[in-house]
Amino acid sequence: MVTNVQIFGVRNSAATRAAERFFKERRVPIQFVDLKKKPMAPGEIRRFIERFGLPGLIDTEGAAYADAGLQYMKMAETEWLARFEHEPKLLRLPLVRAGNRVSVGQDEPAWKTMADEVR
Repeated sequence: MVTNVQIFGVRNSAATRAAERFFKERRVPIQFVDLKKKPMAPGEIRRFIERFGLPGLIDTEGAAYADAGLQYMKMAETEWLARFEHEPKLLRLPLVRAGNRVSVGQDEPAWKTMADEVR
């Protein structure tokens, strides 16, 4: 049985706030990890990379990506991980984990599955 849901995001992200609201409305206990204050541990982010692949985690539509000029760069996974640490908005937020289930971005069907398993 899953005991809680972890939401990795930043406070000024609309999608992160949507995830928080989604779980709170369903009275699902959450643990919010503010990536501006505490970067994700490498082992934690690897769970998401294993499931979605590194390209699946990168927010290529976001301002942080464009502002950094990353659309013209090729980088190794280790370089991306270092960038995520300093600029969490490069990630498709929120990253949500409940037990072995993970989701990236605003994914309400996945959140519903997680919420059903927690209750």
